[in-house]
Amino acid sequence: MGPLPKPEIIITHDGDLDGLLSGMLLQKLSATLYGEEVRLLAYQTHAWHSRCLRESAAWVSDLTFEERMDRINWVVVDHHITTAKPTKARLVHDQGKSACLLAYELCREHGLESETLDRLVHLANVGDLFLQDDPDFELANDHGTLVKTYGFWNIYSLVNGDPEKLLEHPLLQVMRVKREVEDPMGLNWSRQNIQQISPTVGLVKTVVGNSNVILHRLLVEPNMSHRVLLTLNRIGGNQFMVSLRSSDGEALPVAKQLQGGGHPNAAGAALPKSVQRAADAVEYLKKALSPIDQPADLAKASLALGQAALEPLCTINHSITRYRNRLEMFAIAPSRKPRLAKLKGQWLPEAKLAELPLTAAHRKAATRFLNTANGRE
Repeated sequence: MGPLPKPEIIITHDGDLDGLLSGMLLQKLSATLYGEEVRLLAYQTHAWHSRCLRESAAWVSDLTFEERMDRINWVVVDHHITTAKPTKARLVHDQGKSACLLAYELCREHGLESETLDRLVHLANVGDLFLQDDPDFELANDHGTLVKTYGFWNIYSLVNGDPEKLLEHPLLQVMRVKREVEDPMGLNWSRQNIQQISPTVGLVKTVVGNSNVILHRLLVEPNMSHRVLLTLNRIGGNQFMVSLRSSDGEALPVAKQLQGGGHPNAAGAALPKSVQRAADAVEYLKKALSPIDQPADLAKASLALGQAALEPLCTINHSITRYRNRLEMFAIAPSRKPRLAKLKGQWLPEAKLAELPLTAAHRKAATRFLNTANGRE
């Protein structure tokens, strides 16, 4: 595919071992290829989405490929689900591998490898993909907990940007003791503090211990009724992040319901910034993830339509930035004007519909409605 372009900057995900290790590997590869160190930057996902892209050449790892990243002399190494197609950028992508494994494969193509890196990348891959059947799963979580406990840049500084120093770092002894002492205590407490979000989803409260290990052990318990377990944490001081885990690939579909993403058994999502309290976050999750009625039944309940019949009008799939919305529209010809039971608004004659300042999605529905015979289908 040709030589890699020289980067002005290397950008990675701030928050976990996969982002840290993939970023350091790309930094090491750049130094090997071009003889000079390139600055590494790291962003949480929500901050990355709002960052302006000024660089004419960059390498990016562990951040979902988007259309705005499709730029000449950009290399993106990632494993998250994306609908964007590269036409200018070089995309190294595989959902079945962690970003650090993909970055390491690039390094190996250029002769940059070692037994230490082989082992380290394996552990990071097991932890990031939540490969709970791997015999190294608990050790992999020890390495992952390093970054979550001490922070991305603190660990980077302690190893002086050298990824090989992570494999046998002395702080791993602390992680081992925490796992052996804290995890059993945390597991026993969390087992008694699981709140039902839906019949298949449970919110696990944690007070001590590695939440990944605790969720893993809860999921394999024979009497566990929930197929997806999640934890709730604050990020950036003012926004809630949901972390989801499963054993049978069901975490990702649930994350997508929350406009999130990730991997089949390890996924996550950020809740709207308007959700400020933990109690509000729980209620938001219950409404978002509980089984919903059929759209027609929801419309009838919201509009107090009683036994009136609803006729399907159209279904509109509409994207707004990275969010994908499905709108199901209905038409009704009631004998009398229904009252608005649970909604604020007013009824308008059909002639006024074309004058309203609607969003693009609702404009599509209005146009469909007005184009039907007598304004109805």
